[in-house]
Amino acid sequence: MAEIVLVTGGSRGIGAATARLAGQRGYRVCVNYRSDEAAALAVVADIRGAGGTAIAVRADVSRSAEVERLFRTVDEQLGTLTALVNNAGTLERQARLEELDEDRLARIWAANITGPFLCAGAAVRRMSTRHGGQGGAIVNVSSAAARLGSPNEYVDYAASKGAVDSMTLGLALEVAAEGIRVNAVRPGLIHTDIHALGGEPGRVDRVGPQLPMGRGGRPEEVAEGILFLLSPAASYATGTFLDLAGGR
Repeated sequence: MAEIVLVTGGSRGIGAATARLAGQRGYRVCVNYRSDEAAALAVVADIRGAGGTAIAVRADVSRSAEVERLFRTVDEQLGTLTALVNNAGTLERQARLEELDEDRLARIWAANITGPFLCAGAAVRRMSTRHGGQGGAIVNVSSAAARLGSPNEYVDYAASKGAVDSMTLGLALEVAAEGIRVNAVRPGLIHTDIHALGGEPGRVDRVGPQLPMGRGGRPEEVAEGILFLLSPAASYATGTFLDLAGGR
């Protein structure tokens, strides 16, 4: 059976690196994106250029109807889903907690909590033996911020990733007997453009030298961890958290 993976937020950063690596490993890949079509198509072109199979599908994963359309497109164009990488997420400008308002919190919760919940649910309905599926694997992209709190910068982002951690553990226990493994990676400071959303594009260069390993990480290093957790090499791992944070 062909291995088919959906990578949400797959047009940039960790998602793009994961989609490319999955293509190299023989997965048929769906690259989900919300707005940057050109970037998503570039990832697809890279996968196809290396001999793989990939499609790009625009969808806002915080909206139920769009999630269902996204997963139906995978069903129709690639086949039966075997793997989900819940990567899509966002942050906003650095701020202390007392400066946050309900609109900002709603945006963070929608992207970082609602989206992973909805996508995991759609995946379970396809993978679970309870629903007639053949099993599969889900990897949620959390953050070391869930452990560290991100004071003075992103407490809301950290809290949203804490919710992802709780969902990872709870869902893993719900579906362990239904053929689905659910794990998470917790990246630390990684060289991606998400830091520009927080108003400090060079944040990794500033903080990276303070880490035990003395540097920030690369998206490809996180992708390797994700693909490991999706693979048969991790067949006895569920409810597991893989910290990829340079020792922090």
